[in-house]
Formats: sequence, C-alpha cells, structure tokens
Amino acid sequence: MQSEEIREKLEDILPKVSKPTRYLGNEMYSIDKDLDKQQINFLLAFPDIYEVGMSHLGIKILYHLLNEEDGIAAERVYTPWFDLEEKMRELGIPLFSLESKEPAKNFDIIGFTLQYELSYSNILNMLDLANIPLESENRTKDDPLLIAGGPCAANPEPIIDFFDVIVIGEAEELIKEVVDIYSQWQKTEDGKEKLLHQLAKVSGIYIPSFYDIRYNVTKVNSFMPKYSDLSDSITKRVISDLDESYYPTQWIVPYMDIVHDRINLEVARGCSRSCRFCQAGMIYRPVRERSQERLEELASNLIGKTGYEELGLTSLSTSDYSQIKGLTEKLVEDYSDLQVGISLPSLRAEPFSVELGKKVQQIKKTGLTFAPEAGTQRLRDVINKGVTEKDLIETVQAAYDAGWKRVKLYFMIGLPTETEKDLAGIVSLAKKVAEIGKLKVKVSVSTFIPKPHTPFQWVSFNRMEELKDKIDYLKQNLRGKGLSLDWNDPALSLLEAAFSRGDRRLNQVLIKAWQLGAKFEGWSEHFDVSIWRQAFKEVGLDLEKYVYRDFNLEARLPWDHIEIGVTKDYLRREYNKALAEEVTLDCRSTECSGCGVNQILDVDNCLVGGGSNNED
Repeated sequence: MQSEEIREKLEDILPKVSKPTRYLGNEMYSIDKDLDKQQINFLLAFPDIYEVGMSHLGIKILYHLLNEEDGIAAERVYTPWFDLEEKMRELGIPLFSLESKEPAKNFDIIGFTLQYELSYSNILNMLDLANIPLESENRTKDDPLLIAGGPCAANPEPIIDFFDVIVIGEAEELIKEVVDIYSQWQKTEDGKEKLLHQLAKVSGIYIPSFYDIRYNVTKVNSFMPKYSDLSDSITKRVISDLDESYYPTQWIVPYMDIVHDRINLEVARGCSRSCRFCQAGMIYRPVRERSQERLEELASNLIGKTGYEELGLTSLSTSDYSQIKGLTEKLVEDYSDLQVGISLPSLRAEPFSVELGKKVQQIKKTGLTFAPEAGTQRLRDVINKGVTEKDLIETVQAAYDAGWKRVKLYFMIGLPTETEKDLAGIVSLAKKVAEIGKLKVKVSVSTFIPKPHTPFQWVSFNRMEELKDKIDYLKQNLRGKGLSLDWNDPALSLLEAAFSRGDRRLNQVLIKAWQLGAKFEGWSEHFDVSIWRQAFKEVGLDLEKYVYRDFNLEARLPWDHIEIGVTKDYLRREYNKALAEEVTLDCRSTECSGCGVNQILDVDNCLVGGGSNNED
C-alpha cells in the first residue's frame, strides 16, 4: 500500500477513532519534503502516543537537524492507539509516517528512542505494523536500518535483537556521520555486514551483532568482539560545547494538547550532585551549560515564531545553572508584557528556589514541587540526596510566605537499607510541612528501581510483598487535613527493574510477551504482569531471579561494555560510602570526587558562570 492509498483510507477511518488529530501531521513548522527527491529518508520513531512523543526534546532536535541538510528528509511516527491499530490491521494499512503518510518500511533508516523500558513492547508492535521483520538477523539490505538511542541505551542488551545499531550518548553529535556512511554504502553493492562494520568504527556506535556474550544462570561468563579491529567497550559520545551544538530555532506547534505543551529551553546537561539512585545524574555527565546570551537568543527566536505562552527552563537540576538568577530575571523582564510564563520544572529544596519561583510567578502562577526522596536524614545520606529537613522546612515556609498554598513532595520507597523508621520519617516530614500555614501537601511515592551505571546497580529490587506493606503503612498513616497521597503500582516497577538490569536473554521474553498481547505497558490501565510472568516461564527464565538478584561487586555486569564515562571503581566507592552513610559533596564547589568522566570522555565540565571546574 502506498501513501496516496493510505491517505484515502485515513479520510474514512480517522473520524471513527479517538483523537484523530494525533495522526494528521501538517502542524506549524512540521516539514514535508518530497521523499522521492532525497538521498536519505529518515524516520524518527517514538514508541508511545503522539501526546507523549511530541513532548520529547531529543526528537525535536534530531528532526530539525536532519531536515536542515540537503538530500535528507526526516519524518515522525508515534505508536497508534488501540482503536486506530485495530482499523489498520483490519484494512491492511501499514505503519506510516506523520508527514507524508509514507509506509515506514520504505524509509532508509528508522531511529527509535529508548526512553523507558516499559515502552519496549510498543517497538515490536510498531515493527510488526510496518511489516518489518522484528529481529535484525531476519532483515535484509532491502529493509530499513534500525537504530536506537536514548537513556535506556545505557544497557541496551534486553532489546538488541531488534536493532542493527545502538547509539551510545548524544545522537545529535554523531547522527550525520551515520547518515553519511549509510549514504555512501547505498551507492555500492556491498552487503549489510560491510555497512555495519563501517559504522562500528564511529565513536559512540555499538553494533550488538558484532559481540558474542555468554551467560550462566546469573552472571556474564564471556564477552568477545567478532572482529579483531573492534574495541571491547563502546564509549559514550558527548557534545563538548553546548553553545556550539545544534538547537532548533523552530518548534513544531501541535493542534492538540500534549503532555508538556511549551517550549523547552535546555539550559544545561549533566549533574554533579551524585545522588546515588539517579541514573540520569551518572550517564549525562559531565556538566555542560549554555551561555545566558545563547539562551536569550533561542528564547527570542522560539517565542517569536511559535507564539507559545510558556517557556520551561530544563535540565537535571535547573537551580544549579550558574546564571539562573540573571537568566530568569531577563526572561521575566522581556516577556512579561507578552504574558509568556517561565517555568522551572526541576528545583532543589532550598530558599533560593523560592526566590526563583517568586520571580517567575510574576507572570503566571506555577506549582512548587520538591523531592526530599527519603523521610530521614540517615536515608537521605545513604542516597546522597544532599537535602536536610531544615532545608525543606525553611524552603516551604518561604514558599508559603510568598503566597503558595500547595506543595508537592516526592519520595521513594524500597531504597537500600530502608527501615520502618524511614517510612515513619516520610509521614512525619509531610505532616510538618502541612502544618506550615495549613498548606495543602500532596505526597507522591514511587518505587526505587536499581539502574545500571549507578552506585546501586549491584543491589536487588525490593520484594513485592514488602513494597505492598510499605504502601499500606503510608496509606494508613499519611492522613490528616491538607494531606493527600498517591503512589505507583509496584508491579510496573518490578518489570522495569527486570529489564533495566537485564541481559540478552530477555529479548525472547519480550517477543513472547508481545505475542501474548503486551503493549502500552507504561499505561497502568493496560499493564498486566501475568502476561510477563507467563512470557518468562515460556522461555525458561525466572522473573524473580532477574529482579531480586544481587550482583557481586567484582563480577562482570551485562552492561559493562557500555562505557558511559563514570568508572566502576567510583561506583563501588560510592556504594560503600552509602552503606557507611557517608555523603559525597557536589564537585562543583569542593574537590574532585574522582568519577573519571573528564578523563575518559576527554570533555571538561563547562560552567558558564565560572566556578569550580574540577578535573578527575
């Protein structure tokens, strides 16, 4: 089926499905090139619905970056919701791109982003809808090249069977190299193996089929590159200078509400706080900031062209951006007359955050959210959160004095070394906050999941029975005027825990689960853990063994060949300091913590406001 026929069929079926705007395309600043006139057609795929995928900054960057190149067209595709998928299968409509309605199978390259493990089954469903063989070994030169990247590529092993190429690190730094190599290969009669071998030479590119990994029940037995000229580890590729890196000056404006319907202005990448549970804090190092001048220029372009009424200053810890005070004041001054709200989604529990909040609420009132993560100082020291009860109380008091009446607090349960005293600490802390001027306090509790490349990568996931008891405890005790509680389903976290620290054997579990009906697993109303238990059983694996295993500190881990820049020695030291309840200070303001990232990646921290630039 070709694009013209797909368009005709969509005219009939879109009025019959929910939210048809998801599939229309043609938004302001979307780009619709003539695919027949391009050398390379690249499809950017997000394995969730339009509203979620359209909020993703990485897709926006790659979309405009590629489309600004002559001879390259980039289009988008998101996972169709259940009702449209049913119609597509009934009428034989293949997965199609948003812009030209071209079948996905006709693109040269398809790039998926791996944002969260629970989206993996959607990837298989999208490939099946596209009539593309699921597994790389069954695809030929005539099929698209399948690429994946994103944060879950920090351990891609549970999903490598479905991809030809994995990008380790920041894709905008290397994507044009990949396209150039593909373009040259396309003009030859060489086979796919030759293409992959050429791509394997690009720094930051991992070709999973070129590495043989053997396991015993719980550990890696051997790891061997297929070719002698391949490295035995794949080092993350990063941008050294954010000011010089590409950032779109246009922004696709959707016709419908999306999850984050605003301009996201990325002020910095990386974080030096060393929270021991936080994978993003480890895998996005080193810290690199954009200059205030560049951010003001980008804000002017994006607000002027899109008409958006909200601009979010984003990073892992926005209040750590060294020019945040001056930037916020300037943006408020420049855009208050236009009623463009400035939002600060990620703030630390410190009075300075309230000062920032007071500035931005001059235009538009925003909520305040703080993340103490743990209820007691002991456990906050274990996870190296760097926030005290005094910090939080003083910050919330300042917020109340400034006019805020509602505060949201984030905590985690199931953290290493957690006891009932720590749970009681969550209750006590939330009630103390609620007593400040009779604030309304929403407590949001999530389940800790051990992640690769963190100091807690060796520890097991908390037992389900214990997690349910902990949630029951909080439900019974977190009551009172002004207090409310929400929590996530631990069963979703159980599956995420299995795949986040999983290995290649889970690829077959994923296929089996998808065959049994798994899709949209990140949506609690569509998640069914029994499907996954059956899938594990049918391929001869034990879900509990994957989730509840402790790794030996000296053992080779399934993801050890992925070099993200932070050394394993550093992670071991941090793990042992966690058990000793010792903290590690932010290396921006103190001595180097010795994580190794500056040496391994050969990129320095870049703080535009000056200050410490410690070297490992």
